[in-house]
Amino acid sequence: MTFDPKNMPLIQLNNGQKIPQLGLGVYKLETAGAADLVSAAIETGYRRIDTAALYLNEAEVGEGIRQSSVPREEIYVTTKIWNDRQGFDSSLVAIDESLERLGIDYIDMLLIHWPAPGQDKFVETWEAFQTVVESGKVRGIGVSNFHPMHLHKLLAAGGTVPAINQVELHPALQQPELRAYNHSHGIATEAWSPLARGRFHNEEIIVKIADKHGKTPTQVILRWHIQLGNLVIPKTAHQARLLENISVFDFELEDHEMAAIATLDSGFRTGPNPDEFG
Repeated sequence: MTFDPKNMPLIQLNNGQKIPQLGLGVYKLETAGAADLVSAAIETGYRRIDTAALYLNEAEVGEGIRQSSVPREEIYVTTKIWNDRQGFDSSLVAIDESLERLGIDYIDMLLIHWPAPGQDKFVETWEAFQTVVESGKVRGIGVSNFHPMHLHKLLAAGGTVPAINQVELHPALQQPELRAYNHSHGIATEAWSPLARGRFHNEEIIVKIADKHGKTPTQVILRWHIQLGNLVIPKTAHQARLLENISVFDFELEDHEMAAIATLDSGFRTGPNPDEFG
């Protein structure tokens, strides 16, 4: 079975791009099977792949795209530059290196992976990002793990408003203030670690909702993201789960179910706090 990409909602970004609301994340995906998994995901119906220089699998992502039967222009590719390549000149070199590893002519969305406030170079990095958009190497630019204070500093410098802010977001870390800030500035919120690394598979509230709808806890959480309006990139290393993760558009959570999931917010992070990292 496969998922028909025509049934995937498209979110229009502030730069005019339309992006599939759900895609495949490939963090910690071992390089040995990454190309095959990416190719299988595309054949299953995925049209968006999210990678990063840090993941060390950009080459495999590119290979997986080429292995598939779907034209490159129908696949939305996101990558990110790492903290050690921030700064104007360093980031320009890093972008070219990502393009070479991916083996593609352009990147659909390029993100600053972390604000790395200790370096205080993200405004300079953003200036480089704007330059590569003008060159055509990159079609959209955004940020990842930026808190409102980081975004405020970036916006105060003028120039392009980020199209996306990709942050850790799941039922235990719902970040309503950050989502509201993003929305007020026309920035799409994208969730990484959307399933909190399996933390809620046995959570009573989630399990009850899943049983009612005849869905899995994973599907309930992903549907919750969809109804919040988040972009979401669940990761799996197993081809058998690709269809499960994308099959979340044939049911809808009721208001009281959304409210019940809202009670699970505890501020728990699976990753570092952006204020203290980098």
